[in-house]
Amino acid sequence: MYRCMTALVAFLSAAVPIAAPAAPVRIKDLAAVEGMRENVLYGYGLVVGLPGTGDTERVFFTHQSISSMLGRLGIRVDPNEVRVRNVAAVMVTARLPNFARPGSRIDVEVSSLGNARSLAGGVLLATPLQGPDGKTYALAQGPVQAGGFDIRARGSRLSRNMPTTGRVPGGATIEVAVRPDLDAGPLRLALKEPDFTTAVRLAHAIEKEIGEGSAKAVDPATVEVTIPKEESAMTVMARIEGIEVDADQRARVVISERTGTVVAGGNVRIREVAVAHGSLRISIERRPVISQPPAGLLGGGRGRTVQDEVNRIRADEAASKVVRLPAATTVADLVAALNSLGARPRDLIAILEAMKAAGALDADLEVI
Repeated sequence: MYRCMTALVAFLSAAVPIAAPAAPVRIKDLAAVEGMRENVLYGYGLVVGLPGTGDTERVFFTHQSISSMLGRLGIRVDPNEVRVRNVAAVMVTARLPNFARPGSRIDVEVSSLGNARSLAGGVLLATPLQGPDGKTYALAQGPVQAGGFDIRARGSRLSRNMPTTGRVPGGATIEVAVRPDLDAGPLRLALKEPDFTTAVRLAHAIEKEIGEGSAKAVDPATVEVTIPKEESAMTVMARIEGIEVDADQRARVVISERTGTVVAGGNVRIREVAVAHGSLRISIERRPVISQPPAGLLGGGRGRTVQDEVNRIRADEAASKVVRLPAATTVADLVAALNSLGARPRDLIAILEAMKAAGALDADLEVI
């Protein structure tokens, strides 16, 4: 682990010798037109043709769905008399993209709703997909491609991944299109990462391309663009989405306590601080102890040899090392300073959290 940290410091020292300016980013990667987004669709359906891996009799709503479906086909069946294992009730979800036209096809996700063991080999019956407003926007149907399997035989079981979920590539046909009206008024660009500096720079870059007064930063997350009378929203967006802007961002350190991963941005800075780091190691050693009776008792049968264990506990605390960390302006300086403590990646998490609490770390600390 120490060699890995040394290699990381060497890499960062070569890659970030000084505080580098932010790299230009295209406007289409920084912001999106307000109102242009994917819409979530969902529906309830049945997957048929399963090899005995469907819902059991305890899932009553599956039997009710089978009875209702057969009733629409003119076949009357009591739900209590349905005894099938090749049908599974599922929830079907999809995302309706922007400007998708009727007749286009999209992928759908299928997830078991009951206690089916696997959806592999099944076929999704026609399922209407609705939006949050209750309207039907697409119709899904097709063979399900499961991402795993679950095989059982004579008490043995072999499973892999999640066989109760699957996909139907191109399984839904769009029936109703959602088309935002871009020419209804000024375009509003929503920044993916709200920031005052980035919003102002973005507005200035658009003004240089279209004209003075054509764009203004409404707030850190919104830039309003006025469409010239002689142009349409399509042509204006085609002109400005390729413009590169020096995007600014807040200093941030992201740490994962589960994996011991520490990721710091290039603009992270630390103030001058003194850090003491030490570790405590506790070990428990078990030693067998043989208890044997005196020799005179062995012949009389009134004694026996007994084996027991004795635990020996030892605590070793490494000497704390106090290191003065100078103010650092790059990621390489930050990692090199912390590495001088001999800290491992998991120790860095505790040190960074303590530095943030002491006000010596000028960055947002995010724990995931």
